[in-house]
Amino acid sequence: MERGQTRQELLAKERIGKLIIRFAVPAVMSFLVNAVYNIVDQIFIGQSVGMLGNAATNVAFPLTTISTAVALLCGVGTASNFNLEMGRGNPDKAGNIVGTGITMLAVSGLVICAAVLIFLRPLMGAFGATEKVLPYALSYTQITAFGIPFAVFATGGSHLIRADGSPTFAMISIASGAVLNIFLDAFFIFGLNMGIAGAALATSIGQAVSCCLVIGYLTRFQSIHFTRAHFHLNAGRVWAICSLGAAACLNQLAMTVVQITMNQTLTYYGALSHYGSDIPLACVGVISKLNIILVAFSVGIAQGCQPIVGFNYGAKNFARVRKTYRLAAIWVTAIATVFFLCFQLIPHEIIAIFGKGSNEYFEFATRYLRIFMLLTFINGIQPVTSNFFTSIGKANRGIFISLTRQILFLLPLILIFPLLWGIDGVMYAGPIADGVAAVLAFVFIFFEMRQMKREEEKGRFKNQADPPK
Repeated sequence: MERGQTRQELLAKERIGKLIIRFAVPAVMSFLVNAVYNIVDQIFIGQSVGMLGNAATNVAFPLTTISTAVALLCGVGTASNFNLEMGRGNPDKAGNIVGTGITMLAVSGLVICAAVLIFLRPLMGAFGATEKVLPYALSYTQITAFGIPFAVFATGGSHLIRADGSPTFAMISIASGAVLNIFLDAFFIFGLNMGIAGAALATSIGQAVSCCLVIGYLTRFQSIHFTRAHFHLNAGRVWAICSLGAAACLNQLAMTVVQITMNQTLTYYGALSHYGSDIPLACVGVISKLNIILVAFSVGIAQGCQPIVGFNYGAKNFARVRKTYRLAAIWVTAIATVFFLCFQLIPHEIIAIFGKGSNEYFEFATRYLRIFMLLTFINGIQPVTSNFFTSIGKANRGIFISLTRQILFLLPLILIFPLLWGIDGVMYAGPIADGVAAVLAFVFIFFEMRQMKREEEKGRFKNQADPPK
């Protein structure tokens, strides 16, 4: 039996829980180790440089989310189309999609790198760098910009590797660079006394190693034998990729917009409080990194379900589609509840991992963590639901759900609430946005599940009505 047939039988017949573990665990690990690039830098920089170093990485963080957004646009969009076409029995179309996606990843990473290097200083100012933070932010970002093409290709390419049926290698390719980054961080920062520049250099080298491993796999892609024609950019294929990758991309871009707005808001209202402008900027940087870990679990499980949902929806196995969503929603909620308990019970201890600071620093950070992350336990529902709609080809719904928390609710609230409650208003915006976004996701998925049941009943009645052959 050919490998392609084995993969199809696996997605169509294997126990759902086992399939989710098979695909989601490597996806979660890939996201976690990708988060390690930022978290380890934050810890090492916090311990060596201090609060201003943490603030600098926070200022630079929007560039990471922008790069991830583009990687997801190409990677998730390509993988979703690939699985749908394979489920429909169209391997030729699937091959053209993958080749186009690879070209898009390569070109987009280079474009972002060039734009950052050209507009570096104004970007740092726009992202919220204060006078004290700016030198650290420039030093860090000028080096990490060279790693952006590697990061985009590695992140997006890992989705293609998972879609090809090799989730473990996808995890290994990303993890290898992350592990190397940890050792290089310690060597460059403390061994060579390079400070924040050492952290940036370690990150870029780690991303380059991950990229090389991804490229190595794609040269021996198992489902498709590539020719040069596969890599030509075709408007129809580019549009198909962008339409199904838009939800994941826009969610990241929404995070970027919110992060920049948050930085500017906290800097402004922090200066009006006894905390000053630098403490809130540093604190939100630490807490955003903590949130990356939770997002890694939620989005990793959601995207690990993508090949299962996409293939079975294309094959009209709706019962398996519904069960996959239910299990994913239960699992992300259970994991998010553990994070909620940690954030509420030991916030000071968690913040202390990321370095030293004044009493005011820890006071603000612990209050921010407890209040802003108050509804953490339902945060996994939105990414699971958004990715679900993308996986079944309903991109518009996936896009809308992906934008609800960040753009429709959180962004307006972090602008309005501080007018009423000062810097504390930013904290209260978080749980309100989380709650409303989760309710909307529940409503959308309820009607979709009901629609699938109706389609299933129609198919059953049609089969009963057909005369036996």
